Amino acid sequence: MLRIKKLDKFIAKQFGLLFVGTFFICQFILMMQFLWKYIDDLIGKGLSMDVLAQFFWYMSLMLVPQALPLAILLSSLIAFGNLGESSELTAIKAAGISLMQAFRPLIVIVVFISFGSFYFQNVIGPNANMSFSRLLLSMKQKSPELEIPEGVFYDGIPGCNLYVQQKDLNTGRLYGVMIYKMTDSYEDAAIILADSGMLQSTAEKKHLLLTLYSGEWFENMKSQQMIRGTGVPYRRETFVKKTILLDFDSDFNVADASALSNNSKGKSVRQIALDVDSLTHVYDSVGRVFYKEARTRYYSAPEISRDDSLRAVKMAATRTFSFDSVYGRLSADKKLSAVDAAMRKVRNEMSDLDFKGMLTSDGDRIIRQHKIEAINKFSVALQCILFFFIGAPLGAIIRKGGLGVPVIISVLVFIVFFIFDNSGYRMARIGEWTIWFGKTISLAVLTPLAVFFTYKANNDSVVFNVDFYRNLFMKLLGLRMKRAVYRKDVIINDPDYSADAEELKRISAEIADYARRHNLLLAPNVGKVFFKYSPDHTIEEISERMEAVIEDLSNTKDKQVLALLNDYPFMAVKAHTRPFERKWLNVAAAVVVPVGTFLYLRMWRFRLRLLRDLKVVKATNDAMLKRIEEINASGK
Repeated sequence: MLRIKKLDKFIAKQFGLLFVGTFFICQFILMMQFLWKYIDDLIGKGLSMDVLAQFFWYMSLMLVPQALPLAILLSSLIAFGNLGESSELTAIKAAGISLMQAFRPLIVIVVFISFGSFYFQNVIGPNANMSFSRLLLSMKQKSPELEIPEGVFYDGIPGCNLYVQQKDLNTGRLYGVMIYKMTDSYEDAAIILADSGMLQSTAEKKHLLLTLYSGEWFENMKSQQMIRGTGVPYRRETFVKKTILLDFDSDFNVADASALSNNSKGKSVRQIALDVDSLTHVYDSVGRVFYKEARTRYYSAPEISRDDSLRAVKMAATRTFSFDSVYGRLSADKKLSAVDAAMRKVRNEMSDLDFKGMLTSDGDRIIRQHKIEAINKFSVALQCILFFFIGAPLGAIIRKGGLGVPVIISVLVFIVFFIFDNSGYRMARIGEWTIWFGKTISLAVLTPLAVFFTYKANNDSVVFNVDFYRNLFMKLLGLRMKRAVYRKDVIINDPDYSADAEELKRISAEIADYARRHNLLLAPNVGKVFFKYSPDHTIEEISERMEAVIEDLSNTKDKQVLALLNDYPFMAVKAHTRPFERKWLNVAAAVVVPVGTFLYLRMWRFRLRLLRDLKVVKATNDAMLKRIEEINASGK
């Protein structure tokens, strides 16, 4: 029987309170970011409070799945950061409870949240998204004088297509106006061109008043006035100022949902699967129609057998036929007619292929959008689990609570996730990447990071220790700190000057012999460095003995001795001999030429520095021996 322990309740309570608070914070931030996208559709439309309330309600429901992973990331970071900062996490580990056992109640909670996220996206989210889309479409149609874009035809006014070259947002003036107006058929069409104009709603909000300046009006006459065997009669009018009254009900009406039938976000996984099958069947049928049409157009016979094809190839190989010679025998008029016919046929074929390509590419886009949305419902639910295994271990490692460091880390993690997720979505949407790869690349990138942080936190490994990375960086670049030896307030044992002096004499002799035998001034032998290395621990042994002498002499009260001790450098004892301890790593570094070149130059630099250090050590030893002789002579 599963038993819930007090520790599980304690950790769950700490996480739960933070999760509720961070969820509403994340929800508010996402809503504000989402609101800026549609702010132009809300301002100046005269929308009532109930319509705005519906807008924000549906918006909040749509953003719940996106807010859940962020809330889990931030709340888990803060929760375990607080536990670590107050040493409660240390007490938990001291009691024999591992970090994974402390994670156990939260793992169960996060898994339930993940399932809840998927249920929300599959059941509640589609209805909210569809209602939001209908509401947004209705808002855009409410006041078209504010919605008219520049450079494209706008069809939001019934019976009219309006084109505006430029729009002045301060005065509402429209420049470069072209209107295509049609009622029943093309015989009744009218085209209106004007230099500028104004579009305003009437007081009762039932009509639009369009005032045009300096333009022309071209209009076909009614079809009843047409005379058999003649063209369509028309009239042309030039005006300085023209006022047109257009019927338009600007009261708020909810748009028809049929215009949103291809909205994949408004469908559940089951509906998406059914629609993808239907769309695939429809566009496959269209493709088969195009194929049959092409065979009918380009082949005289309905079927061409393999034998007929081979016979035609053999005949073409045995007979010579030159189109240039045939074309050259034609007269000038026939040449022109042939070229015109060919160009006309090519243009027709290009137009036909462009139309078919547009139709098929649009169908492929819709199908891909549906498949992306189906995968997105699962990937967003998995984000909850992934973000927990990033946030909780990071909180245990950093051990900083509050909203300072956790917020910064959460933002950095989310930025990395967003870059990969958004890039993958765009590449999958345009067909450059496969759908499953584009929608899961963000999870694939962050999963190793979550595993790494969990492993490090569970084993109490150093990850964010500043001193560790500083020392590693200094070691890699060959940087070192200056020795600092100060006078001790309490000295238990005085230094043995005689023994230290003898040791310093031996060290000076060994240093001189080592520098003479190895000739550190010359470049190291490449073969010996990477392939035929022999152990060299001489400098390592000398350094250990020298540090022992320095430690003993640091118990002195003499100021000159202390000053000389600070002149001794910290020597790198291995960097001048070989890049790595293991032979196969040295061979691999030599094979990778850029890496091997860097390591070889680094090793040469350390050899030159060691030569300088040995000279400094010998000179300091001589000064130290002289000072020790003075101390022994004075009897202090």
